[in-house]
Amino acid sequence: MKKTILLYWAPGGNVEKAARQIQAQIGADKLEMLDVASFNVSRMDAYENFIFGIATIGAEIWRDAKGDNKWNEFFVKTENKDFSGKTFAFYGLGDQVLYPDHFVDALGFLKEEVEKRNGKIVGFWPTEGYTFTDSEGAADGKFFGLALDEDQENEMTPERIKKWTAQISQEMKL
Repeated sequence: MKKTILLYWAPGGNVEKAARQIQAQIGADKLEMLDVASFNVSRMDAYENFIFGIATIGAEIWRDAKGDNKWNEFFVKTENKDFSGKTFAFYGLGDQVLYPDHFVDALGFLKEEVEKRNGKIVGFWPTEGYTFTDSEGAADGKFFGLALDEDQENEMTPERIKKWTAQISQEMKL
């Protein structure tokens, strides 16, 4: 079984499109990919490395346990799991022009949830070159994962993914 899995939500849009690009860069032989709703959390122990993909959502939606919040559902199911010994990297999509005060906030939510469970986080990405005013997904000049803006800077996505996948491939020893 593959030791690395990429889980993303939601399917059919830019988050999945980025997931496919990340898998192509790393290699399908090294990286399994599933939407988070299809992943059975009982399989967590089969993997050492996890890549999580998410679109920016507001805090009120993140904490809302509605059925369409599949990341919340995942973290509820893993609430009592210990992620020690597992490595995590995140990528998030946002719009830095329309939502400059909340650009890729969801990276912060992923970081918070993984840290609660003792997971190791890699893949921090520089904030330099982005135009936003605030983000729950960044601190000290670094995003907590790869920040992508398919709405305003889609032409930069392939190069950002290429550099980030090279970085996390080293950090995760893929």
